[in-house]
Amino acid sequence: MLDAAIIGVGQTSYEAEKKGYNFAEMVYEATDQALNDAGLTMDDIDNVVSVSNDFFDGRTISCMAVMDASGASHNDGKNVSTVEGDGTFGAFYGLMRILAGVYKTTLVVVHSKGSESNPSLIYNSMFDYIYTKSTGLDHISSSALQARRYMNRYGLGEEDFARVAVKNLGNAQKNSRAHRKGSYTVSDVMGSTMLADPIKELDAAPASDGAAAIVLGHKVVAEKLGKKPVWVKGAAHCCDAYNLGDRDLSDVNALADAAQRAYAMAGIEDPFNEIDVVELYEQFSFQELLYLEAMGFCRRGEAASLLQEGVTALSGALPVNPSGGCLGAHPVLVAGMARLIEAVLQVRGEAGSYQVPGAKNALAHGVNGPCGQSHCVLVVGE
Repeated sequence: MLDAAIIGVGQTSYEAEKKGYNFAEMVYEATDQALNDAGLTMDDIDNVVSVSNDFFDGRTISCMAVMDASGASHNDGKNVSTVEGDGTFGAFYGLMRILAGVYKTTLVVVHSKGSESNPSLIYNSMFDYIYTKSTGLDHISSSALQARRYMNRYGLGEEDFARVAVKNLGNAQKNSRAHRKGSYTVSDVMGSTMLADPIKELDAAPASDGAAAIVLGHKVVAEKLGKKPVWVKGAAHCCDAYNLGDRDLSDVNALADAAQRAYAMAGIEDPFNEIDVVELYEQFSFQELLYLEAMGFCRRGEAASLLQEGVTALSGALPVNPSGGCLGAHPVLVAGMARLIEAVLQVRGEAGSYQVPGAKNALAHGVNGPCGQSHCVLVVGE
């Protein structure tokens, strides 16, 4: 176990378009929730880590637009740093600040308004400018290549992925913060609009607006609080090759490496039996199966059969995305932080109608880059 805990969490509801909120207002709401949850004020916060993206915000130095709202200017100013990527990487950076012994408390905030951007154009910009970008690849078409490779290698069908969508969108019905939810069938998913073969509309996460925040505290702070802290037991990240042709898209080696190092740190030898709930980042339905395998919860190509047996359902032996996951709400950058917050709520026993009974250890996962180029894994628990 590491000498750090998550002592406060906060998140807005996630919607297709938060018309009444600008970036700063969303961040303020999440920050205020996290501070109140921790029982602290900005006077108690040593530094702030802001997570944002200039492309999605439509402005340069996008973090500056939310500095006041996150309390960074409070009391002559806090030490501030920024991360441009998924919220789990911001949490990882904040964790390093705590573990380095420089700070005792760190506030990490992240925001996104997908409604004010063109995701296809933005995602296209992450590909090689000379050779790949001109082909028009974006997050959907590149992930479709990954899905097809995964299908061909292990003999999977589109219905296997549709079952993930049915499960997660069904789970999202119990989550008041979720953006998309409903009682769908495999036929509904299979009949939804084809985006890029084999990915259909209900296989893909919606673009959402929202913000989230956590407060990290060193054990000398966490142990003094009235609320029981949720300890960060293991954390790791890993990045794979940038060019899609330089890696087998069905292997996800970066995730396998990050997961194994996080398990080792947390003392986890059998993740399927020692982790009680998983909140993973599945921007597309097939990724839930692919990522579960990479994290060692089952052998490669077997996650689909486990889902058919009900093992990954809310009431099953390994509940995966009981909150609805990213298919229920996908504010870019925020989505990974939401996974971490949901993991914390499960360990606390505060997940409400989608609480997993007896959850003591939970895994949260975030992704950066095309087709899962880099991954961050955090194991949290009592």
